[in-house]
Amino acid sequence: MAGIFNRLFKIGQAEAHSIVDKLEDPIKLTEQGIKDLKRDLGEAMHSLAEIKGLAIRLKKQADDAGKLAQDMERKAMLLLQRGQSGEMDPAQAEQLAMEVINEKESADRRAAQLFQDYQSQSAMSQQLQNKVDELRKTISTYENELITLRARAKTASSMRKVNQQLAKIDSSSTINMLEKMKQKVSEEESLATAYGEVAAGTTTLEARVNQALSSRSADSQRSLEDLKRKMGLLPPA
Repeated sequence: MAGIFNRLFKIGQAEAHSIVDKLEDPIKLTEQGIKDLKRDLGEAMHSLAEIKGLAIRLKKQADDAGKLAQDMERKAMLLLQRGQSGEMDPAQAEQLAMEVINEKESADRRAAQLFQDYQSQSAMSQQLQNKVDELRKTISTYENELITLRARAKTASSMRKVNQQLAKIDSSSTINMLEKMKQKVSEEESLATAYGEVAAGTTTLEARVNQALSSRSADSQRSLEDLKRKMGLLPPA
């Protein structure tokens, strides 16, 4: 039972070390960091769109309230003019004009509040826009660094593999092998030279007979020429 628990504990340790190794991988860390930043960027852009939308609505409501106030003021003036011209009862015209003026002032206050809210949302929108732009630049920088990091990691991995292969080579045994090859080649060259010399010094029976016959024939020819000179048939040599 204790052995089983020990094995389970070792397996847990191995998995934990594997997780730590993965966490310590700079490429994986950078990739995950970029993913997190892109998620944050998406959320920030969503919030930015909402704030901008709210600012646009506030601006429109403020403008509408301002137009309403202007319209109320125009109507109040028209009522007063009709009261003075006799088209309406002056008291009634003034009463209606007062009510319209109250609506106008209410519209002015509403327009002022809405415009203030619009300015606040617009300022927040600009601040968030700056953060979004900064986040975009950060992500772009990290992505470029990730490309460089991947290239460096690939080069380092290749160099490591080459160095590992070179480290496995036994230089002394390689030198000994080359020396043995040199000795073997030298022996083969010497043996080839020896066979060549033996082949050059060895003649067949037919060749020796021909050589002997050609030698005696030459001697007989010289003897015949000497005899002819002695007889005066040939001029002296």
